Amino acid sequence: MDICINGRFLAGPPAATYAVAERLSRALAALGASGAYPADWRMRVLAPPNARALDVGLPVEQVGSRTGNIWEQIDLPRAAGGRLLISFAARSPLLLRNGLTMVHDAQVFTTPSSYSLAFRATLKANIRLAGRRQLGLLTVSEFARSELVGLGLAPAERVHVIPNGADHVLRAQPQTEILARLGLAPHGYALALANLMPHKNIPLLVRAFARPALAGMTLVLVGGAGRAAFAAAGVTAGANVVFPGYVNDGEMRALQENALAVCTPSLTEGFGLPPVEGLMLGTPAVIAPCGALPEVCGPGALQADPHDPSAWEAALLRLRDESGLRAHLARQGHAFVARFTWQAAAMRLLSVLDAVAASRGRSPP
Repeated sequence: MDICINGRFLAGPPAATYAVAERLSRALAALGASGAYPADWRMRVLAPPNARALDVGLPVEQVGSRTGNIWEQIDLPRAAGGRLLISFAARSPLLLRNGLTMVHDAQVFTTPSSYSLAFRATLKANIRLAGRRQLGLLTVSEFARSELVGLGLAPAERVHVIPNGADHVLRAQPQTEILARLGLAPHGYALALANLMPHKNIPLLVRAFARPALAGMTLVLVGGAGRAAFAAAGVTAGANVVFPGYVNDGEMRALQENALAVCTPSLTEGFGLPPVEGLMLGTPAVIAPCGALPEVCGPGALQADPHDPSAWEAALLRLRDESGLRAHLARQGHAFVARFTWQAAAMRLLSVLDAVAASRGRSPP
């Protein structure tokens, strides 16, 4: 079996889907080294000439002379030469047939206002063609699978679920100095991502923290959207909302494992990695009962109405004030999300490859 992996993730800016591609590639390499698949299975990453020198465990071949979309549409399929091509970051060559593409969610269809017109037009075309022409689609949750099937993008038997891993958070050493730098006390703050995409619904949290009962608690919003960006969007954050910007992995682990809760008020999610990462570190979640969030957080989360700031206030006050509740949710949630490892994801992918090969009556070329 000769398998190529779309290596555009090695040349792009930081992105969640590119991180998935990197981690899955490493997990596949580790399985190969342990003998989990036959020695005559050849896996390699085909990358553009501007790829970063990043060790993903698998051989990396730089191919072609172009970059970006043109590389992906022209140089990549030429280099694959008809061999099975796996793309982990939603995009793939438009005319590809012998391929599998991971579509992490259907949000470009269901919440189009979160994306620019050009982005959603090209991504919609890519997903539609991949679902119609390729061997199948990969996705990350049963919820995402149901949406892709319900939208008619591919039949159910050709959409395969490979949940994300979250155990990467265990590899970073916590850098607890960030707590003092931001003036945070353990369990005295809630954590969320600083994101203004409409479906992420973060302004709801800002409104919740404007309520008097949460005046003594801090909301930490991590990421590129700062106070000025929220203000420009008409969202005024109070003094108890902190914007540290981007943080490194060790700082993020310290913030995650010392938070009272990781909050995710999204109106939809294909998976919802931040609360799962928190649960992996023993921190409970407060989530909206939307998308895949209940599916992936299980018993480790309190649920709150994504349209009602008072519901988020009440959930956070329960976690702060009810003796034993936070610890109980943390135990239940940690046990539940222990299944979400990158090794398990890679093993699931291998079973999908076997199933696809069997359905075609032969191994992929």
